[in-house]
Amino acid sequence: MADYKTIVLKRGKESSLQRFHPWIFSGAILRADEGIEEGEFVRVLTEKGDFIAVGHAQVGSIAVRVLSFDDIKIDHSFWTERLRSALQMRQAIGLADSEKNTTYRLVHGEGDNLPGLVIDCYGQTAVMQAHSVGMHVCRHDICQALVEVMGHRIKHVYYKSETTLPYKAELGQENEFLVGGSDENITLENGLKFRVDWLHGQKTGFFVDQRENRHLLEQYSLGRSVLNMFCYTGGFSVYAMRGGARLVHSVDSSAKAIELTNKNMALNFPDDARHQAFCDDAFKFLDSNENQYDLIVLDPPAFAKHRGALHNALKGYTRLNLKGFQSIKSGGILFTFSCSQVVTKEHFRNAVFTAAAQAGRRVRILHQLHQPADHPINIYHPEGEYLKGLVLYVE
Repeated sequence: MADYKTIVLKRGKESSLQRFHPWIFSGAILRADEGIEEGEFVRVLTEKGDFIAVGHAQVGSIAVRVLSFDDIKIDHSFWTERLRSALQMRQAIGLADSEKNTTYRLVHGEGDNLPGLVIDCYGQTAVMQAHSVGMHVCRHDICQALVEVMGHRIKHVYYKSETTLPYKAELGQENEFLVGGSDENITLENGLKFRVDWLHGQKTGFFVDQRENRHLLEQYSLGRSVLNMFCYTGGFSVYAMRGGARLVHSVDSSAKAIELTNKNMALNFPDDARHQAFCDDAFKFLDSNENQYDLIVLDPPAFAKHRGALHNALKGYTRLNLKGFQSIKSGGILFTFSCSQVVTKEHFRNAVFTAAAQAGRRVRILHQLHQPADHPINIYHPEGEYLKGLVLYVE
């Protein structure tokens, strides 16, 4: 039993923890020891005084992120055990130690029983991201355990949490290398080369979660005219090129994204005239290019980052997919996605259904897509299922 400050729950509020849900909400707390600081370890007790969990305290609606349901001290052996478990799973699914794929997520927060922590591997560089003050406080301990567990696989650890930590915590955090330091940022995904901007790019520098969906799109690309909307680093575009697309157009409103897309295209298909990239607004581009494409990818940024934005987000998904249905050729295939956690599969499917009905197109679902195996969903934490997508045949 560790000597941590304690939090006591209201009567009956332990029921979700008995089902191993890793969050404790502020409304469930009866009382807490004085002086608990955000990010420190706490022991959680039932009203009767029975131990039920240990975790990181934080400010906000989620008051504790649970690290263990055993009464243990969170030390070096804890971090190494959790990271080793994460690595073993990636080895079991054939991602870690693959010659054709050096890009994968090693730690996916609650999905790997490490809530608030994300670690993506790009070749010999691991990019670590904290989404809670607790994980930020522990970053050096986690880094030490990571280097030990990964061994020869990792030479550099880059910590990138400037934009993911609560701004009210006023941590003054700067992104930095905790171990090593490398400018070598070319990584492999299914045999394709990608330049990863972990210094300034979104997320950890690349959207690892679309790997399997990009591979699926490759299989549908032969002879098609492909539009990759919200292209970011051009992942779907590069796969479409390898799949034998007749032409591929990449569109993003960010000039930086277009620059990254062109660099990734040059790595794999230098001087290939089939590809063009455009810096433009999605709706404007679709308005002026109707009936030009028979394969369209709609993979926008998250429209809703909190529950209060859900209504407007669903209207946004309906509007975007309506424009996609209006623009695509008859017999075309539409890949459409939502990465908003608060948007459920049912919400998203209904928004797309509404758009199809408004467009008056006959539409069939070919695939229902989700996040890949290296972004696992903790069975006790269904909120971890954030990426959802549909592949549609449009007549």
